[in-house]
Parts: sequence; structure tokens; C-alpha cells
Amino acid sequence: MSEQSLVFPEGFWWGAAGAAHQVEGGNINSDSWLLEHVPGSPFTEPSGDACDHYHRYPTDIALLASLGFNTYRFSIEWARIEPEEGEFSFAALDHYRRVLAACHEHHLHPIVTYHHFTSPRWFAAKGGWEKPENAPLFARYCAKATAHLGDLIGAACTINEPNVGLLIQNMGHMPSDTMLANAPFRKAAAKAAGSDTFAAFPNCQQALARDSFLKGHTLAVEAIKSGPGNFPVGITLALSDHQAVPGGEATRDRVRSQVDDIFLDLARADDFVGVQTYSRTRYDANGPLGPEEGVERTLMGYEFWPEALEGTIRYVAGYTHKPVIVTENGIGTPDDTRRIEYVRRALAGVHRCITDGIKVDGYCYWSMFDNFEWSMGYRPTFGLIAVNRTTQARTVKPSAVWLGNIARANILKG
Repeated sequence: MSEQSLVFPEGFWWGAAGAAHQVEGGNINSDSWLLEHVPGSPFTEPSGDACDHYHRYPTDIALLASLGFNTYRFSIEWARIEPEEGEFSFAALDHYRRVLAACHEHHLHPIVTYHHFTSPRWFAAKGGWEKPENAPLFARYCAKATAHLGDLIGAACTINEPNVGLLIQNMGHMPSDTMLANAPFRKAAAKAAGSDTFAAFPNCQQALARDSFLKGHTLAVEAIKSGPGNFPVGITLALSDHQAVPGGEATRDRVRSQVDDIFLDLARADDFVGVQTYSRTRYDANGPLGPEEGVERTLMGYEFWPEALEGTIRYVAGYTHKPVIVTENGIGTPDDTRRIEYVRRALAGVHRCITDGIKVDGYCYWSMFDNFEWSMGYRPTFGLIAVNRTTQARTVKPSAVWLGNIARANILKG
């Protein structure tokens, strides 16, 4: 074994990640589906059939395992499980039970996310996450889902990136809460839903949603832990590596406090923190700076900066003193050689953290497929596996084979 071989801890979770709305297709009862089809939609294109993973999950899961991975992070869809308020679909719950069973059949550790951005239409029409009084509805769904699925779950994430809107807002890439409250697409969605409001995350007022998410997470943890199964439960956060240029330290710390720390305070009571990092954000005294001149950019427009992952792991571990799971990390690029380089450098940073005594339990690449990337549609390609939009044919990229070999050996070589 060469001196440059980096050995990961025994039992390390090596996975790929996805989310129901982004890969399943036909999620017609969700708030996102409705928003995708109203005038002035914030989405560049509809999700449509996505990757048809709802029907193709048996072969998709088998493919992931055959590549060498031992973990699959995916979300269950609230809009399928509770399509109308108080009306639960046992057919949908049985579907996700079959997905979990397929994971176990292929020796994949299932990490389940209960809420990955999308909610039922009826929930958005009640004010969604803008109203803290709606948080118990989420906890009720979590209790129902856990009662049906808990004995097969390996780890659970309550809510995916409840801070992402705050992060993007602070970076200047999302409108203010006032503008979001009065957005024409939101009024069109409310009309289509037969309501006077329609608050769909993340296209809603972020300050209000923050408070609801904090309440919803706490209630959800209690609901999940009261059900069958014995597995760790945590929250996943959108974490940029906040960096200050000289004079920008106070600005950086203020943003970090408002965007990250309020959720990390809550996570101190959890079993783990899901770290989701893609790049860094630099600050001067006036606020966030754009990408540094000369630094490579990804299809999403942010900097190619794989070292950001090490920075956020160190910050989260130091702040919470909790284990970390990298539940998302990856790059949107048409050049698969750059994907390999990005992940190689990111994993080297993960290993440095582990060497320094930080407990990192796993790494899940985002994403398993080239899938629906929300407002940007299908243009950004994050996947280890390409998907033909017409035939649904899967094509394994060299990066998938490369990362799968690392997972199988549990070693990153040079």
C-alpha cells in the first residue's frame, strides 16, 4: 500500500444521494409540481417523468450496489403518503417499504430523508412552513411513516436544508421575503389551489419558515424516535464554507450566526449532523463577494472549491460536538474528469478531519443521477449516472466506477 493511500474507518458509509421529487417523476400532488405549471413559474422547466425512479428503483438500487457503494440516501415523499390532509396512502407507504427492502437485499445502508423540499399541495395552501402552527402536521406524517417503515430504516434525516433559502438570500441569489410574499407566481399558485395563500419551500418567506422548521424538526425527532426501529436521527444543513477577506470577519460571523448557528444549536440534541457542502462564500466588510477572479466555476455558477467540505465539517463538529455524515457533496459539470478531481480533493479533506479525531460516519455524493435540479431544471449535471431524457436509459460515468472502487476498498489512493 502506497504512502499516499488514505484508509477510511471500518464501516464507513459510502453512498450516493437523491430526492423523491428530483428522480421519481409524476409527483403531481406536491407543491413543486403545481408551481412548475403556473404562469411566471420560478422553474425553468417541469420535472415531468424525472428519472422514473419510482418504477425503476429495483434496477437502480442494484446498479448502485454493483458499483461498490454500501449506502443509499433517498427521500420519501410526503405528498404521495398524505395526498390530502389526514388521508394516508398505505399503497405509497408499501412502495417505500419495498424500496427499503431492496436496499437491504443489496446490502445498502438506507438513509431516509422525511422532507426534501417538497410538501403536499394542501400543506402549502394552508400557509406551509410560513406558519409554525402547521409544524405538528409534519410530525404527524413522520409518525405515520415511521410506524410503517421504521424497522427497515438505517438512519433518518428529518428535513433537508431548512436553511438553504436563508443562505441563498444572504448571498444575494434569492429575492427578499417581501418580494417572495408578493411574487406573481405565488398568487397564481394560490388561485390554482383554491386558496388565498400558497407557501412552498424554498420559494417562501425565509424568516417565517425558519421558525417553523425549528419547531417541525424538534417535533419530528420525537415522533420518529417513538416509532419502531433503532437508528440515528438528525437534520441536514446547506453549509457554505464562510471565509473572510481582511476586514470581513464580522460580516462572515453575522451571516454564519443567522444562517447556520441557529440550526446547529438545535442539532446539539440530535444523533448526527448532515453536512451538505458544495463551495465557499467569501465576505468583506460590506457583505458576500462573488467568485474570485481566475477560479474555475461549476455549472451552478459557484467556485470549484472542494476544500470547502473540510472547512464545514470542522466548523460543525467543533460547534456541536456531534458526529457528522456528509449527506451531500458534489459538482455540476459536463466534464467527468473534473468531477473525479473535485471528489478526490474533497475526500482528502474528509480524511484529514478523521485523522484529527473528528467522527465522520459517511460520505454521500450528490447525486446518483443527472436529475431535476429544481429551478434550473435538467441543465446542471451532478450525476454519477447519466439518464437519457427520452428513453430513461442509464449510462454509468467513469466517476461512478472510480468512486465505487474507492467505496469497495475503503481506500482513497493518491
